[in-house]
Amino acid sequence: MPKLDRYLLGDFVQSFLATLIVLLTVSLGGVLVDVLGEIADGGLPAKLLLSQLGLQLLVYLPLVLPLALMLGLMLSVVRLYRDSEMAVINAVGVGPRRLLRPLLLVAVPVVVVVSLCSLWLGPWAQRTGARLIEEANRSLIVAGLEAGRFTSLPNGGGIVYIDGMSEDGAGLKGVFLQREREGRIDVLTAREGALQLEGERNRYLQLRDGHRIEGPLDGTLDFRLMRYAFNDVALPDRAQVRDSDDPALLPTPKLLRDPRPAATAEFHARLAPPMLALAFALLTLPLARSSPRQQRYGRLMLGFLAYLVSVNLVFIGSRMLADGELPGLLGLWWLTLPLLALAVWLYARDGRMPRPKGAAA
Repeated sequence: MPKLDRYLLGDFVQSFLATLIVLLTVSLGGVLVDVLGEIADGGLPAKLLLSQLGLQLLVYLPLVLPLALMLGLMLSVVRLYRDSEMAVINAVGVGPRRLLRPLLLVAVPVVVVVSLCSLWLGPWAQRTGARLIEEANRSLIVAGLEAGRFTSLPNGGGIVYIDGMSEDGAGLKGVFLQREREGRIDVLTAREGALQLEGERNRYLQLRDGHRIEGPLDGTLDFRLMRYAFNDVALPDRAQVRDSDDPALLPTPKLLRDPRPAATAEFHARLAPPMLALAFALLTLPLARSSPRQQRYGRLMLGFLAYLVSVNLVFIGSRMLADGELPGLLGLWWLTLPLLALAVWLYARDGRMPRPKGAAA
């Protein structure tokens, strides 16, 4: 490999990795806020924090990697112009087309990774996350109820104490539950119980052979004592359970055989990120080109806005495909193919001198 290619390749890779680390840090913070919100609402067990955080980050990688690639390459090219290195490179006869080799050496592996994440890893992460949540909702251990410890239920659901628990976490013994509802206190005790699921979101503690004491909180003596054989106590709603035929959870080959408009929209939404990554990688040189007295980093914002508009169009087009407002054959080709063609055309004509008027063809 020539020295110039090695130099440019190292500069491109270093700038891309630095930009990727910053964007991943910002994305990780946003995903963490969403996951913590689910845990605070009682829809997600706290012990699944790290696993859900990692899986959700895989889902967002097809959107983060193309942006990191474009901004990293643009920052590197802008620095070459700022330090007058690009002028020296052009002076020795190296034009934009000659820079295609080191640029593609960085862009092609990233596009391959984006394709893997968008077509395979992302759907796998969503399926795995949904399965872990479903299994957690059926296990009292993962749900946060531990033997020998008082546990506060989310959303004011009360306080639970358990003497013992079965090995699989589905059954429990020696239950104490205290909660407040509508100005009254409710205390339940049971010899044993189990976790029961009803519908998609409802969870119940099925208590057996116990007592219930109910009374006011204002200090009066209006108390009632009851003994029961069975008593179902509702727990806070669990996370939304997704259907097994949800297009977002299906592997990509199955989407090709699914005639539903939602499946077609999901397929094109997975196919768009790799094409966007390649298109914006080719756009970096035309967008980053600047004259000596021009603002150095002004075009970075232009590239960032162009990427945001393209991603929003992907979301809007996917929604229109799922709703049947766009034909399935059209898909998102109306966005990805013209953008890719524009990127190739701008790269091909970048740096060309205008032909003088009257020159021979």
